Amino acid sequence: MRHAGERTTRRRVPEWLLTTLAALLVFLALIAPPDIQHLTPLAILRIPVEGLLAAALLLVLPARPRRIVALALGSLLGLLTLLRIIQMAFSGIRGRQFDPVFDWPQLGNGVSLLEREIGLLGAFAVAGGAAVLAIAVVLVLALSVGRLARVATNHRRTTGRTVAGLAVIWLVCLTFSVQLAPSLPVASRSVVELAYQAGHQVRTSAENQRQFDAELSAADDTSVVGPLAALRGKDVVFAFVESYGRIALEDPEFAPTVKAVLDDGTRQLDAAGFGSRSGYLTSPVSGGDSWLAHATLQSGLRVANQYSFDKLVESDRLTLTSAFNTDWRTVAVMPANRGPWPAGDYYGFDQIYDEESLDIRSRTYFGFQAPDQYTLSFFQRTERERAGREPVMAEIALVTSHWPWHMIPYLRDWNDVGDGAVFDEPDAGQSASAQVVMLDNARMRDGYRRAIEYSLSTLVSYVQTYGDDDLVLFLLGDHQPPTYLIGENKGLDVPITIVTRDQAVLDQIADWGWETGLRPSPHAPVWPMESFRDRFLTAFSK
Repeated sequence: MRHAGERTTRRRVPEWLLTTLAALLVFLALIAPPDIQHLTPLAILRIPVEGLLAAALLLVLPARPRRIVALALGSLLGLLTLLRIIQMAFSGIRGRQFDPVFDWPQLGNGVSLLEREIGLLGAFAVAGGAAVLAIAVVLVLALSVGRLARVATNHRRTTGRTVAGLAVIWLVCLTFSVQLAPSLPVASRSVVELAYQAGHQVRTSAENQRQFDAELSAADDTSVVGPLAALRGKDVVFAFVESYGRIALEDPEFAPTVKAVLDDGTRQLDAAGFGSRSGYLTSPVSGGDSWLAHATLQSGLRVANQYSFDKLVESDRLTLTSAFNTDWRTVAVMPANRGPWPAGDYYGFDQIYDEESLDIRSRTYFGFQAPDQYTLSFFQRTERERAGREPVMAEIALVTSHWPWHMIPYLRDWNDVGDGAVFDEPDAGQSASAQVVMLDNARMRDGYRRAIEYSLSTLVSYVQTYGDDDLVLFLLGDHQPPTYLIGENKGLDVPITIVTRDQAVLDQIADWGWETGLRPSPHAPVWPMESFRDRFLTAFSK
């Protein structure tokens, strides 16, 4: 009998362990906080009402329906847990909630970005691991709820009393708003709130998309479009500085040196006869998706997701580029683009330079790490120094300040830039492994600051070196950097600046209220980015 008892105990121990593990997994899935910042030890000291309701329901169901309902509830909890994980990632990177309707393509974009940083095999391994983990989460939680349902009904009286007692405690905590951790009430409703927020986001996204579709379908008001007479004969350049957000001018860790670069640049350009005016635009995105910001500026519509972008580029809506097509040669310089770029046809560029056609010979700095100085040098010698040329309008993406800020070249003499091989020299810049920098937030923040300083210094140097009476430069950010770098609730504003030697051009925008210099103050005007197109066309078509 003693041996039989020992065998029974040995069988029960694994069962107890499995039951305990199942309970722990289900409990953690039920009380998971809404974002990474709330992942603290006190976050687990909560009572999930969803668990109490599910337990009460399963206790009263007959055996067969109970098994089906338990598996269904577990699977639903698994899917909502996956949504929670994605929400945390989006909140940490984009600074906003994941859109269950329109943000799924971003997962593919993330894999493409990983491929460029860690290679095809590494990106495939990460994507495959994520897919296996997602399936495992749903399967394990479904089986866990099923196991707990069996155990609960085998101990129906004890389970019923426990549920009733916890329900009373939950109601008391709800009544008195008891919290042991900030923003995390003991009376937890995390899963219900997540499902409600997801449903609300779906409704909001659908409404916003209907509004976008209506604006896109409406006749485009092109009455403001004239021959852009105030810019006739000028080279007009729109230079997007990657991740150049308002935070660079306000965060105590970034602002002192970034503002010094801008203020020194203002003095240097003033001495060279250039005037500058600055303000802010509110980007439709944060932390990434630069092409949506570019499309917003170009089209005069707020393009906040890939679905809107795809519909836009299939339309015939006027772009800034197409407004220049009559008397200007229009070009796009996109050092991080690979292969065909269908949106280029919509914008109406005469010439598109991508990673391949830029032909940079550096083995270290290319693609998303292409030095901004090389990009501008290539543009200068290929377009602005071309013999017998017409005026040029250009959209240029400056990507040195692109995530993960681990490779920052030094500004060199422009005559030494050449084919870019010079950036492979030992003293060409500060480089580190992307993996090392990504695991060290302090290094990332320092790299971001230095990258922004490099990009801005390069633009100032370009104007000093190659600027003339015919250059009109708009430099602006595309979006704020990711939330994991700068924290939450930092807004969507990005600086924008015009630089030109022609006072008549600045006079055309006198009513914009932009401030003098390269650095907008905290009180500078803030416009929606989608309003820029019509303001620009109105000002320069006079």
